[in-house]
Amino acid sequence: MKGDIAIRAEGLGKRYRLGTSQQRHDSFRDLLTDVVGSLFRRRPAEAPARESFWALKDATFEVSRGENVGIIGLNGAGKSTLLKILSRITEPTVGSARIDGRVGALLEVGTGFHPELTGRENVFLYGAILGMGNQEIARKFEAIVDFAGIREFIDTPVKRYSSGMYVRLAFAVAAHLEPEILLLDEVLAVGDIIFQRKCMEFAKKLQEKNATILFVSHNMFSIKTMCHRVIYLKKGGVQFDGPTDEGIAFYEKDCRLSAVPWRKDNPDDWPIVVTDVALFDDAGEPKTVFDHGERMNVRLCYEARRPVSTPN
Repeated sequence: MKGDIAIRAEGLGKRYRLGTSQQRHDSFRDLLTDVVGSLFRRRPAEAPARESFWALKDATFEVSRGENVGIIGLNGAGKSTLLKILSRITEPTVGSARIDGRVGALLEVGTGFHPELTGRENVFLYGAILGMGNQEIARKFEAIVDFAGIREFIDTPVKRYSSGMYVRLAFAVAAHLEPEILLLDEVLAVGDIIFQRKCMEFAKKLQEKNATILFVSHNMFSIKTMCHRVIYLKKGGVQFDGPTDEGIAFYEKDCRLSAVPWRKDNPDDWPIVVTDVALFDDAGEPKTVFDHGERMNVRLCYEARRPVSTPN
């Protein structure tokens, strides 16, 4: 019933070593990469001192069954690392995570796809990787193809697919797993508006069935549409866990405080320098998340270092 705990994370932390030092491998791919890379490494005597960094540290939270929770933060905050731990792709260095329910995860475009196989063949391959039986995949095949909207290309090798076609088919398979817990990492960054709306509508239908969804995105409109709660990560740690509007405010504040390209890279001889950008609604109130078709006012602040006769 709603209120049961679907995900419980306690003190989760993931440390990575920099460089090419030997370490425990989280997957066969890591092992293979390390073996091949060892052929090109310098001898141990020439190797630099090993360093490490924490991609995620002391992440503790609970997610109730049926919740839609957004995971937000700047690049490198630890969002993808968190989802990889929860989906059992990688193991935490410290801490533990308990997942109660059937998990579906879409973390990278085309994960589990074989480029030489057709879309049809990859539906069965990816479905099997996600834990679906052959009969279940066959029963849902037509619905998967319809959802992806690429029926005319279903018998074409996926190496000829665009990135948008990849993610549409991968999402369609993962969604029809009918998961109790769905982990999504920037899946709406690829694909047109129609497909993005279809994904959000499908996620809402899953929520009506009491499914739990963790959604990583830099698109704050999507986060506000889908989630009533956000977990804001900063430098690997949980900085905020609560209502979506408050979490987005933290995110936007840190975005504004980060270095912007025109300030960092401006030559000293530029006559005009943009110092800030602010957004307002039609009533003149500060706002950063707008609905489709809503009027938006942009205010630019700048510094004129010397007179400019014909600014463009």
